[in-house]
Amino acid sequence: MSVLVLVEHQNGEVKKASLEAVYFASLIAKDTSSACIALSLSQINSAEKLGNYGATKVIQASGMEHFDSQHACKLISSVFESQGAHTIILSHSAKGRTLLGRLAVSLDAAIVSGVNSRVEVNEGGWKVTKGVFSGKALAHYRVTHPKKAFTIMGNSVKAEIGEGLAELESFDAAALGGREKLLELRTVDGEIPLPEAELVVSAGRGMKGPENWGIIEEMAKILGAATACSRPVADTGWRPHHEHVGQTGVAIRPNLYFAIGISGAIQHLAGVNNSKVIVVINKDAEAPFFKAADYGICADLFDVVPRLNESLRKFKAQNT
Repeated sequence: MSVLVLVEHQNGEVKKASLEAVYFASLIAKDTSSACIALSLSQINSAEKLGNYGATKVIQASGMEHFDSQHACKLISSVFESQGAHTIILSHSAKGRTLLGRLAVSLDAAIVSGVNSRVEVNEGGWKVTKGVFSGKALAHYRVTHPKKAFTIMGNSVKAEIGEGLAELESFDAAALGGREKLLELRTVDGEIPLPEAELVVSAGRGMKGPENWGIIEEMAKILGAATACSRPVADTGWRPHHEHVGQTGVAIRPNLYFAIGISGAIQHLAGVNNSKVIVVINKDAEAPFFKAADYGICADLFDVVPRLNESLRKFKAQNT
């Protein structure tokens, strides 16, 4: 028996969310006396080092020129069956969410999306927990079906790094085929991807215009953080749409989230309220975001942020 986990990468480097997924899968494998097998849809760097996160084997596929959900589903299903897997684990990413429904049908598996804590394995059924109602409540599911498929939220577990090395294996996926054709691929280089970021500095309409964004970018650079924005900011063209976080944008779970000049509408909170620590800077004492904040500064951001940046620079200089 085995637990299969899909590994995503960018330019050959495994994404942080996938490293967490491998470790998450290894915990299930340990509880079920199974092997933990990692599958990549293409070649990755230092694949054997996934053994540090609990994988006993890494299968690297070839023959997929680009991500094709139909082709990928055939590939994953084929490996799932050939490796005697009972569970498939995916990151709760765009690819993971796209594949989950297809795999459930292909494998006749029970699914739970957005799992946010360790699965409790019991003979009477596995207990699985996820957030519901935009993260305002937790739902507990008991899964009894023999085949299972889960997507895992980022930062749901803290991966513990060991010293194991995984066995490597290749899989030719070309014969499985796919019908999708890639017309154009647009990528953003040189930035920390929001779903991967542990620190995020986000701002909203309180910035008054795109010309004032320099202090936000400066803070992000000092902290080594990703930049983000609210939906109105992206809609007006102040910032690119890939920075939009919220219910209709990117959902994130960083360790630290700065919300600067953002009122905190329910749609925005839905995408960021699973952050470990939220710091709000807003001059409106009635801003809803203060109710969700761990720390709040009620003051003019154009006064606070430059002084905060100066303090951060001094602190960084003294501790490096």
